[in-house]
Amino acid sequence: MDVDMEQSPPSVPADEEPKYGGYSRFEIELEFVQSLANPFYLNHLASQKLLNEPAFVAYLSYLRYWTRPPYIKYLNYPGPTLKHLELLQEERFRQDIISPELAQTLAAESVNASVEWHKGD
Repeated sequence: MDVDMEQSPPSVPADEEPKYGGYSRFEIELEFVQSLANPFYLNHLASQKLLNEPAFVAYLSYLRYWTRPPYIKYLNYPGPTLKHLELLQEERFRQDIISPELAQTLAAESVNASVEWHKGD
């Protein structure tokens, strides 16, 4: 699916929205942006050289609309999703995430943050 980066973000889900393979643009972009919470997926994107592609980098910039209402409320894991989306805006991070060690460090940080958050339960 080609997305014009000048295009505005998709509207919040509606039944009459066009479907792409049975899913709305909102659903497709939500699924993708949430996948960014997984540091091993980021490592995979780097290994496929997608993080070096100007069009893909522009798409990552476009996806920053997920940091604002009303979109942010649809994220299941807003902390790591938005942290990684912001890190992906930096060229240095896009280069460094090719390292499995960095992916492992980010995963460990996420686990530790989750453990700390649940200590209050």
